[in-house]
Amino acid sequence: MAFTLPPLGYAFDALEPHIDAMTMQIHHDKHHQAYVDNLNKALAGTEGENKSLEELMANISKYPAAVRNNGGGHYNHSLFWTCLSGQTTQPSAELAAAIDAAFGNLDGLKEKMSTAGATRFGSGWAWLTLTDGKLTVSSTPNQDNPLMDIAEVKGAPILGIDVWEHAYYLHYQNRRPDYLKAIWNVINWDVVSANYAAAK
Repeated sequence: MAFTLPPLGYAFDALEPHIDAMTMQIHHDKHHQAYVDNLNKALAGTEGENKSLEELMANISKYPAAVRNNGGGHYNHSLFWTCLSGQTTQPSAELAAAIDAAFGNLDGLKEKMSTAGATRFGSGWAWLTLTDGKLTVSSTPNQDNPLMDIAEVKGAPILGIDVWEHAYYLHYQNRRPDYLKAIWNVINWDVVSANYAAAK
């Protein structure tokens, strides 16, 4: 079974003014599609063809760089799109309590994740992960993620924020911190809360 591009689930302009429609369209239809296409090419004719994304990530050190980069790109973006919404949402009571315990409050989490994203040199991701029963914040380079056996901080990703330039450059140019501040207006806490419940 070849991997396929998941639909966005909302209109390209649903996240405006925080993330513009053209960025969303190029990011989803071009960048994510390329990760899917290149992952399928990299796995063609190998035993990895029949593995799930999660299985690939768990054993990524055994695969070539093309699988790591494009498989990570496919997994990361598939999660990212679901964690965004044009609707105003709030963390569940359970997730809110865990955030308070780990970071003091929601603002503490936002600050820690935004710092992780802003200080990631070059391209990468900022992550909220459930690790050994506790919420942790980390960042990864390129298209790596906490599911990978090579990750410094391993765990179940609850929320990922893309800090590749293609995620924000049309609107924010080189102002990554401005993008990281704005993205909190479009986080889909219903999905993030469900991810937390599932990871537990």
